[in-house]
Amino acid sequence: MAGDERLRLFCALCLPAETVERLVRWQQVLRGGRAVAPGNLHVTLAFLGWRPSGELPAIAGALRDAAAGAHGLLLRTRGYRETRSVGMLTFDDDGGRATALAGRLHASLEELGVYQPEARPWLAHVTVLRFRARPRLRPPLPELGEVVLSDAAVFISRLRPAGAEYEALETFALGG
Repeated sequence: MAGDERLRLFCALCLPAETVERLVRWQQVLRGGRAVAPGNLHVTLAFLGWRPSGELPAIAGALRDAAAGAHGLLLRTRGYRETRSVGMLTFDDDGGRATALAGRLHASLEELGVYQPEARPWLAHVTVLRFRARPRLRPPLPELGEVVLSDAAVFISRLRPAGAEYEALETFALGG
């Protein structure tokens, strides 16, 4: 990639394969939208938007450093909620460790000048459904058990007519 090429980037926690499989089975009960593809299910830490590719090494370094200090990230399903365009599962963050990781990452990315923190607090969630008209679903929650997270990645989001495709560009183990 050329240093001035613009990439649509975000940093996220990767979900275990077993969790993705359970989510895909659960998505079959959701009606009124388009289920998010299995390869696109993740917990967003920071959405960066369009960034010059030359910034990728610094962004990856910030995520690597933040991930190195993250141990024992454990999420438990809290509920389902909708915004005007997406349905999501929200999670309780056991011990606040995922929230602390997000906070460290946000501070590092802000210092690099590549991220503007949102006004609202970070929320552990997985987008599971996209829609044009809010379906106002009240689905039963999936049986995910404890979701133990072990990796974080910098992703590129490629916009396609059928929806965005995500690809991990660099992945880091939590805890170093």
